Amino acid sequence: MLSHQARQASECVAPGVFGERIFDLVQQLGQHSELPDGLMCTYFSSVHKVVAAQLRDWMRSAGLTAEIDPVGNVVGHYAGAPGATQTLLVGSHYDTVANAGLFDGRLGIVTALVVAEYLHRAGLRLPFHLDIVAFSEEEGVRFSAPYLGSGAIAGRFDENALARRDLNNISLAAVLLKEGVDLAAIRALARPPKTLRGYLEVHIEQGPVLLDRGLPVGIVTSIAGSARFRVTIEGVAGHAGTVPMALRRDAVAAAAEIVLAVERRCSAAADLVGTVGQLAVPHGLINVIPGRCELSLDVRSSDDTTCEAAISDLCTEIEQIASRRRVSATVAELSRHRAAPCAASMQSALAAAIARAGVVPFYLPSGAGHDGEMFAGVTDIGMLFVRCGNGGISHSPLETVTVDDADLAARILVDVLINLD
Repeated sequence: MLSHQARQASECVAPGVFGERIFDLVQQLGQHSELPDGLMCTYFSSVHKVVAAQLRDWMRSAGLTAEIDPVGNVVGHYAGAPGATQTLLVGSHYDTVANAGLFDGRLGIVTALVVAEYLHRAGLRLPFHLDIVAFSEEEGVRFSAPYLGSGAIAGRFDENALARRDLNNISLAAVLLKEGVDLAAIRALARPPKTLRGYLEVHIEQGPVLLDRGLPVGIVTSIAGSARFRVTIEGVAGHAGTVPMALRRDAVAAAAEIVLAVERRCSAAADLVGTVGQLAVPHGLINVIPGRCELSLDVRSSDDTTCEAAISDLCTEIEQIASRRRVSATVAELSRHRAAPCAASMQSALAAAIARAGVVPFYLPSGAGHDGEMFAGVTDIGMLFVRCGNGGISHSPLETVTVDDADLAARILVDVLINLD
């Protein structure tokens, strides 16, 4: 049990203590990129390793013991009070999409870092150990395999992903082998559920709901389930000028119809979204009828039944489109994750801290996937969303939060940590 003085310390964190420092650290991380004119940090790239080392060094300077684990997670440990037996995990991911914003994932890492630094300098020890985790791969950009870092710690590493290959035809297994990492080392990272107090994550909302409501933060009720697929359409290539329209077996025309089918079906339910984010025409030329087209499919819902029904309907419609257009269509599943409800106890702890900060608690689901979903069913999970500026734009250089909102999120996190037990 924490002392009355410790609780007072949490309540007396003045506004402005954390915000500018959070922004400064996020900006520093953003200077490391694989792109000359935008932010990109993909799994086990040279930039990825530089960022990991920087986070490790910051954690050590903040008073934590910190190491980079075999799959690239950066784990900082802040020991609890004498007798502490369980560990609370707090963190987010440091990998990014291409041409990313500065705050996706990294806001949560840096917020947790400055809070741990505050606890250390104040001499406050919690009734549980605190591990700040910067997860190595959440986006799944390089190998179309998300949650590699969090999956390993949660004991849910997708071993099938080892066969996945990047754009240079290098497999994940080969990358890990080069780093001296074997499957046994990955499996050893799994935390036994009984050792965990819970999992908390601070994350930019990546949408406009909080902004539209004029609220700086929100409590996540659940993380949407998602499924990703690669659809390959094989038609017949031909001369653009000599094959009559009625005789064509155009792979791109079929793909276009599939895109519209996704839009139509996923508009039929309120809690459902579907996206075709990638379209590729191998060897495509302006004067050739496309003989092959590849496209991605991403379907999400916070209700697993709704998601499964949409996937079934879309697979049926893809078959029908292919048959009618005399092409073949292959649908390969890349990943599937069930919806992850946030624990009522964590939602209550966040609500109490938000109310003490003078803000009305507001609840909303997350349509985006997060590392926290790997821990659902392993331990209690909780998420705090921070208002997204610029109309809610994310996965873009236009992504932003305000200094004041970041500062508030950090103060709420301090409050939750000190009052959780």
